[in-house]
Amino acid sequence: MKELIGTGVALVTPFTSEGAVDVEGLKNVVEFQIENGIDYLVVLGTTGESVTLSEEEKQLVIATVVATNNGRLPLVLGIGGNNTAKVSEEMQRRDLSAFTAILSVSPAYNKPTQEGIYQHFAALARVAPKPIILYNVPGRTASNMEPETVARLAVDFDTIVAIKEAKGDLVQAMQMIHSTPNGFLVISGDDMIALPMTLAGGAGVISVIGEGFPRDFSDMIRLGLERRVDEAYTLHYKLAPCIDYIFAEGNPAGIKAVLDQLDVCDDFVRLPLVGISKKLRDSIDAFITAY
Repeated sequence: MKELIGTGVALVTPFTSEGAVDVEGLKNVVEFQIENGIDYLVVLGTTGESVTLSEEEKQLVIATVVATNNGRLPLVLGIGGNNTAKVSEEMQRRDLSAFTAILSVSPAYNKPTQEGIYQHFAALARVAPKPIILYNVPGRTASNMEPETVARLAVDFDTIVAIKEAKGDLVQAMQMIHSTPNGFLVISGDDMIALPMTLAGGAGVISVIGEGFPRDFSDMIRLGLERRVDEAYTLHYKLAPCIDYIFAEGNPAGIKAVLDQLDVCDDFVRLPLVGISKKLRDSIDAFITAY
Protein backbone atom coordinates (compact mmCIF):
# COMPACT_ATOMS: atom_id res chain seq x y z
CA MET A 1 0.00 0.00 0.00
CA LYS A 2 2.62 2.52 -1.09
CA GLU A 3 -0.17 5.04 -1.76
CA LEU A 4 -0.58 5.39 2.01
CA ILE A 5 3.05 6.24 2.80
CA GLY A 6 3.62 9.93 3.51
CA THR A 7 1.08 12.55 4.55
CA GLY A 8 -2.65 12.10 4.37
CA VAL A 9 -5.01 14.75 5.68
CA ALA A 10 -8.34 14.24 7.39
CA LEU A 11 -10.56 16.64 5.47
CA VAL A 12 -12.90 19.01 7.26
CA THR A 13 -16.49 19.38 6.09
CA PRO A 14 -17.05 23.12 5.61
CA PHE A 15 -20.49 24.51 6.47
CA THR A 16 -22.31 27.68 5.50
CA SER A 17 -23.62 30.15 8.08
CA GLU A 18 -27.01 28.43 7.66
CA GLY A 19 -25.51 25.05 8.55
CA ALA A 20 -25.55 23.43 5.11
CA VAL A 21 -22.57 21.63 3.59
CA ASP A 22 -20.48 24.28 1.83
CA VAL A 23 -19.66 22.59 -1.48
CA GLU A 24 -17.50 25.43 -2.80
CA GLY A 25 -15.58 25.55 0.49
CA LEU A 26 -14.97 21.81 0.30
CA LYS A 27 -13.65 22.15 -3.25
CA ASN A 28 -11.27 24.86 -2.02
CA VAL A 29 -10.02 22.62 0.78
CA VAL A 30 -9.33 19.75 -1.62
CA GLU A 31 -7.52 21.97 -4.13
CA PHE A 32 -5.45 23.54 -1.34
CA GLN A 33 -4.18 20.09 -0.32
CA ILE A 34 -3.40 18.95 -3.86
CA GLU A 35 -1.62 22.18 -4.79
CA ASN A 36 0.60 21.98 -1.71
CA GLY A 37 1.96 18.45 -1.91
CA ILE A 38 -0.29 16.27 0.27
CA ASP A 39 -0.01 12.56 -0.63
CA TYR A 40 -3.60 11.37 -0.03
CA LEU A 41 -6.96 12.56 1.28
CA VAL A 42 -9.17 11.06 4.00
CA VAL A 43 -12.90 11.70 3.65
CA LEU A 44 -15.57 11.51 6.39
CA GLY A 45 -13.29 10.99 9.34
CA THR A 46 -13.60 12.52 12.80
CA THR A 47 -12.27 15.86 11.51
CA GLY A 48 -15.01 15.81 8.87
CA GLU A 49 -17.72 15.79 11.59
CA SER A 50 -19.15 12.69 9.94
CA VAL A 51 -21.26 11.78 12.97
CA THR A 52 -23.41 14.89 12.44
CA LEU A 53 -23.91 14.43 8.69
CA SER A 54 -27.05 12.90 7.21
CA GLU A 55 -26.75 10.12 4.67
CA GLU A 56 -27.58 12.60 1.90
CA GLU A 57 -24.87 14.97 3.13
CA LYS A 58 -22.31 12.16 3.28
CA GLN A 59 -23.09 11.31 -0.32
CA LEU A 60 -22.69 14.98 -1.26
CA VAL A 61 -19.32 15.20 0.48
CA ILE A 62 -18.09 12.01 -1.18
CA ALA A 63 -19.26 13.10 -4.64
CA THR A 64 -17.72 16.56 -4.24
CA VAL A 65 -14.33 15.26 -3.12
CA VAL A 66 -14.20 12.54 -5.79
CA ALA A 67 -15.12 14.97 -8.57
CA THR A 68 -12.74 17.70 -7.39
CA ASN A 69 -9.85 15.32 -6.87
CA ASN A 70 -10.48 13.80 -10.32
CA GLY A 71 -8.11 10.91 -9.71
CA ARG A 72 -5.13 13.08 -8.78
CA LEU A 73 -4.54 11.71 -5.27
CA PRO A 74 -5.45 8.43 -3.56
CA LEU A 75 -8.60 8.68 -1.44
CA VAL A 76 -9.48 6.96 1.84
CA LEU A 77 -13.06 6.81 3.14
CA GLY A 78 -14.02 6.70 6.80
CA ILE A 79 -16.55 3.94 7.56
CA GLY A 80 -16.72 3.02 11.21
CA GLY A 81 -18.91 2.80 14.28
CA ASN A 82 -19.85 0.75 17.30
CA ASN A 83 -22.48 -1.43 15.58
CA THR A 84 -20.52 -4.11 13.74
CA ALA A 85 -23.45 -5.24 11.61
CA LYS A 86 -24.23 -1.69 10.50
CA VAL A 87 -20.60 -0.93 9.63
CA SER A 88 -20.38 -4.18 7.68
CA GLU A 89 -23.51 -3.30 5.73
CA GLU A 90 -22.23 0.18 4.90
CA MET A 91 -18.89 -1.16 3.68
CA GLN A 92 -20.70 -3.45 1.26
CA ARG A 93 -23.29 -0.88 0.18
CA ARG A 94 -21.14 2.13 -0.68
CA ASP A 95 -19.58 2.68 -4.07
CA LEU A 96 -15.87 2.52 -3.21
CA SER A 97 -14.55 2.46 -6.76
CA ALA A 98 -12.78 5.82 -6.30
CA PHE A 99 -11.16 4.85 -2.98
CA THR A 100 -7.89 3.13 -2.18
CA ALA A 101 -8.79 2.05 1.35
CA ILE A 102 -11.27 2.31 4.22
CA LEU A 103 -10.42 3.94 7.56
CA SER A 104 -12.41 2.24 10.31
CA VAL A 105 -12.34 3.43 13.91
CA SER A 106 -12.33 1.06 16.86
CA PRO A 107 -15.81 0.88 18.45
CA ALA A 108 -16.60 3.76 20.81
CA TYR A 109 -18.86 3.78 23.88
CA ASN A 110 -19.38 -0.02 24.06
CA LYS A 111 -15.85 -0.41 25.55
CA PRO A 112 -15.24 -3.90 24.10
CA THR A 113 -12.49 -6.18 25.37
CA GLN A 114 -9.46 -6.87 23.19
CA GLU A 115 -11.22 -10.00 21.95
CA GLY A 116 -14.29 -7.93 21.11
CA ILE A 117 -12.15 -5.45 19.15
CA TYR A 118 -10.50 -8.34 17.32
CA GLN A 119 -13.83 -9.97 16.43
CA HIS A 120 -15.29 -6.62 15.28
CA PHE A 121 -12.49 -6.05 12.78
CA ALA A 122 -12.38 -9.72 11.81
CA ALA A 123 -16.04 -9.50 10.80
CA LEU A 124 -15.33 -6.36 8.75
CA ALA A 125 -12.22 -7.84 7.12
CA ARG A 126 -14.24 -10.78 5.82
CA VAL A 127 -16.61 -8.54 3.83
CA ALA A 128 -14.65 -5.35 3.10
CA PRO A 129 -14.32 -4.68 -0.65
CA LYS A 130 -11.23 -2.52 -0.06
CA PRO A 131 -8.21 -2.72 2.29
CA ILE A 132 -8.86 -1.58 5.86
CA ILE A 133 -6.86 0.91 7.91
CA LEU A 134 -7.56 0.34 11.61
CA TYR A 135 -8.02 3.50 13.65
CA ASN A 136 -7.04 3.55 17.32
CA VAL A 137 -8.02 6.75 19.14
CA PRO A 138 -8.62 5.94 22.84
CA GLY A 139 -9.26 9.58 23.72
CA ARG A 140 -12.51 9.33 21.76
CA THR A 141 -13.42 5.65 21.99
CA ALA A 142 -12.66 4.98 25.69
CA SER A 143 -10.81 1.76 24.78
CA ASN A 144 -7.29 1.13 23.52
CA MET A 145 -6.28 -1.32 20.80
CA GLU A 146 -3.30 -3.09 22.30
CA PRO A 147 -0.28 -3.84 20.09
CA GLU A 148 -0.92 -7.57 20.44
CA THR A 149 -4.44 -7.15 19.04
CA VAL A 150 -3.18 -5.08 16.13
CA ALA A 151 -0.48 -7.65 15.33
CA ARG A 152 -3.00 -10.49 15.49
CA LEU A 153 -5.31 -8.74 13.04
CA ALA A 154 -2.42 -7.86 10.73
CA VAL A 155 -1.27 -11.48 10.62
CA ASP A 156 -4.72 -13.04 10.28
CA PHE A 157 -6.23 -10.80 7.57
CA ASP A 158 -4.55 -9.65 4.37
CA THR A 159 -7.27 -7.03 3.95
CA ILE A 160 -6.10 -5.23 7.12
CA VAL A 161 -3.10 -3.31 5.84
CA ALA A 162 -2.43 -0.43 8.26
CA ILE A 163 -3.34 1.33 11.48
CA LYS A 164 -3.82 5.01 12.21
CA GLU A 165 -2.37 5.05 15.73
CA ALA A 166 -3.62 8.06 17.67
CA LYS A 167 -3.07 7.21 21.31
CA GLY A 168 -0.21 9.69 21.40
CA ASP A 169 2.05 7.08 22.99
CA LEU A 170 5.36 6.70 21.14
CA VAL A 171 6.25 3.53 23.04
CA GLN A 172 3.00 1.83 22.00
CA ALA A 173 3.53 2.97 18.40
CA MET A 174 7.03 1.46 18.40
CA GLN A 175 5.64 -1.80 19.75
CA MET A 176 3.16 -1.89 16.86
CA ILE A 177 5.90 -1.14 14.32
CA HIS A 178 8.04 -3.92 15.77
CA SER A 179 5.34 -6.59 16.18
CA THR A 180 3.41 -6.28 12.91
CA PRO A 181 4.44 -8.00 9.64
CA ASN A 182 6.68 -6.38 7.05
CA GLY A 183 4.54 -4.22 4.78
CA PHE A 184 1.96 -3.41 7.46
CA LEU A 185 1.84 0.37 7.85
CA VAL A 186 1.78 2.11 11.23
CA ILE A 187 0.53 5.63 10.49
CA SER A 188 0.59 8.38 13.09
CA GLY A 189 -2.74 9.88 14.05
CA ASP A 190 -1.07 12.37 16.39
CA ASP A 191 0.54 15.38 14.71
CA MET A 192 2.93 16.17 17.55
CA ILE A 193 4.65 12.77 17.42
CA ALA A 194 4.23 12.13 13.69
CA LEU A 195 7.90 12.80 12.95
CA PRO A 196 9.41 10.61 15.69
CA MET A 197 6.97 7.82 14.77
CA THR A 198 8.07 8.09 11.14
CA LEU A 199 11.73 8.01 12.14
CA ALA A 200 11.03 4.92 14.27
CA GLY A 201 9.78 3.05 11.21
CA GLY A 202 6.27 4.40 10.76
CA ALA A 203 4.70 5.16 7.40
CA GLY A 204 3.86 8.83 7.94
CA VAL A 205 0.71 10.47 9.21
CA ILE A 206 -2.97 11.15 8.73
CA SER A 207 -2.86 14.75 9.85
CA VAL A 208 -5.04 17.60 11.02
CA ILE A 209 -2.43 20.40 11.14
CA GLY A 210 -1.29 19.31 7.68
CA GLU A 211 -4.58 20.55 6.30
CA GLY A 212 -3.69 24.09 7.29
CA PHE A 213 0.03 23.92 6.47
CA PRO A 214 0.18 21.20 3.82
CA ARG A 215 3.45 22.18 2.16
CA ASP A 216 5.65 22.32 5.23
CA PHE A 217 4.02 19.41 7.05
CA SER A 218 4.19 17.05 4.09
CA ASP A 219 7.80 18.15 3.46
CA MET A 220 8.58 17.36 7.10
CA ILE A 221 7.29 13.80 6.72
CA ARG A 222 9.15 13.31 3.43
CA LEU A 223 12.35 14.46 5.08
CA GLY A 224 11.67 12.04 7.94
CA LEU A 225 11.16 9.14 5.53
CA GLU A 226 14.45 10.11 3.86
CA ARG A 227 16.15 10.22 7.31
CA ARG A 228 17.07 13.90 6.88
CA VAL A 229 16.49 14.39 10.57
CA ASP A 230 17.76 17.89 11.26
CA GLU A 231 15.86 19.42 8.35
CA ALA A 232 12.71 17.55 9.36
CA TYR A 233 12.88 18.72 12.96
CA THR A 234 13.36 22.33 11.86
CA LEU A 235 9.91 22.14 10.25
CA HIS A 236 8.47 20.25 13.23
CA TYR A 237 9.46 22.96 15.70
CA LYS A 238 8.26 25.66 13.32
CA LEU A 239 4.76 24.13 13.32
CA ALA A 240 4.59 22.75 16.88
CA PRO A 241 2.99 25.80 18.57
CA CYS A 242 0.04 25.71 16.18
CA ILE A 243 -0.43 21.98 16.71
CA ASP A 244 -1.14 22.81 20.35
CA TYR A 245 -3.44 25.66 19.35
CA ILE A 246 -5.67 23.68 16.98
CA PHE A 247 -6.43 21.03 19.59
CA ALA A 248 -6.71 23.36 22.60
CA GLU A 249 -10.50 23.72 22.28
CA GLY A 250 -11.26 20.65 20.22
CA ASN A 251 -11.02 19.30 16.70
CA PRO A 252 -12.06 20.42 14.09
CA ALA A 253 -12.93 23.86 15.49
CA GLY A 254 -9.23 24.74 15.71
CA ILE A 255 -8.19 23.68 12.21
CA LYS A 256 -11.30 25.32 10.74
CA ALA A 257 -10.19 28.59 12.35
CA VAL A 258 -6.82 28.17 10.61
CA LEU A 259 -8.49 27.51 7.26
CA ASP A 260 -10.76 30.52 7.79
CA GLN A 261 -7.77 32.77 8.48
CA LEU A 262 -6.14 31.45 5.30
CA ASP A 263 -9.35 32.18 3.30
CA VAL A 264 -9.76 28.53 2.33
CA CYS A 265 -13.19 28.01 3.92
CA ASP A 266 -15.37 29.33 6.74
CA ASP A 267 -14.99 28.03 10.30
CA PHE A 268 -18.58 27.03 11.13
CA VAL A 269 -19.02 23.77 13.07
CA ARG A 270 -22.11 21.80 14.07
CA LEU A 271 -23.45 21.32 17.56
CA PRO A 272 -22.49 19.89 19.95
CA LEU A 273 -19.24 21.48 18.73
CA VAL A 274 -18.83 25.24 18.97
CA GLY A 275 -16.33 27.68 17.53
CA ILE A 276 -13.13 28.56 19.35
CA SER A 277 -12.76 31.44 21.81
CA LYS A 278 -11.55 34.88 20.79
CA LYS A 279 -8.40 34.40 22.87
CA LEU A 280 -7.46 31.23 21.00
CA ARG A 281 -8.39 32.77 17.66
CA ASP A 282 -6.07 35.70 18.39
CA SER A 283 -3.24 33.24 19.14
CA ILE A 284 -3.85 31.35 15.89
CA ASP A 285 -4.06 34.55 13.87
CA ALA A 286 -0.82 35.84 15.40
CA PHE A 287 0.92 32.53 14.62
CA ILE A 288 -0.21 32.61 10.98
CA THR A 289 0.80 36.26 10.58
CA ALA A 290 4.27 35.54 11.93
CA TYR A 291 4.52 32.31 9.91
